[in-house]
Amino acid sequence: MQYVPWDDQYADALCELWNQELGDRFPMRTELMRQNSFEDQNVVKAGSWIAVDAVTQRPVGFAVAKCWQERLDIQLGKGIGWIQVLLVSTAHRGQGVGRELLARAENALREQGVEKVLLGRDPYHYFPGIPDESAEVKAWFERQGYHSEDRLENDLLGQYPEPAELELPEVPDGRYRLLTREDEDAFLAFLHRCFPGRWEYEAIHYFQRGGTGREFVVVELHGEIVGFCRINDANSPFIAQNVYWAPLFTDGLGGIGPLGVDAEYRGRGLGLAIVEAGIVALRNRGISNIVIDWTTLVDFYARLGYRSWKQYAKYGKTFS
Repeated sequence: MQYVPWDDQYADALCELWNQELGDRFPMRTELMRQNSFEDQNVVKAGSWIAVDAVTQRPVGFAVAKCWQERLDIQLGKGIGWIQVLLVSTAHRGQGVGRELLARAENALREQGVEKVLLGRDPYHYFPGIPDESAEVKAWFERQGYHSEDRLENDLLGQYPEPAELELPEVPDGRYRLLTREDEDAFLAFLHRCFPGRWEYEAIHYFQRGGTGREFVVVELHGEIVGFCRINDANSPFIAQNVYWAPLFTDGLGGIGPLGVDAEYRGRGLGLAIVEAGIVALRNRGISNIVIDWTTLVDFYARLGYRSWKQYAKYGKTFS
């Protein structure tokens, strides 16, 4: 077995390997793989490797390690590293390939000062944990010293077979509306004040990638933004997490989340209403399948007809 450094010339072959192993549940697109695993500035090249069969010269496994490296006034996970993905072809398992890839990833993360490694949950992640049905994968990582953490995370699915033209909800002394590009500074200031961290980071990247505002529904009271809901579809400026697996749907997929309301205005029903506003916006675009990703709030969203679609077990390992 040969181990070659992380290189995007292998992107198509790695995408093919992914789909061979996971494509029925999580269909990969080369565009998505490039976006999340090659273009992300937080990829640790020294910890990201490709296992290549010495005879066929085809990739049979790979691992991607990340830690925070961006120069922004934000930091995701101080002392935290991530294994974004570790995948070995079924035919080459049990030969030590996975252990070798994991060792290289962990050693590089240690050298970066990482104290704890999480599986998934990285910037531009694929998963918030190990897909819960992958019992053998969970058992393998447990043997490597990883421990399961608290509740399962869920991707939820809502489906609307009948088309409809709907109105945004109404709110006294305010309104729901889509953002515009002119709202960028005010919206980022709102997120920095109320939701610093990942959601602010994702919004900064959204505007850097040419976002116009159409992916955010906000609620304004007395002219001030007090809540938001991210919505995604096939026309968004990059592939967002709740539409990663759109190829599973022949009639298209939209996504909702993240979302939040300023703490000062909670308890007024604005949270549920902002989700409804996001649903209205997507359905008015002709979208009949909507995913809400990475949440434990199954009962909350069940009130809107959403059900658990995929589940993930969170795993981590602290370096001694």
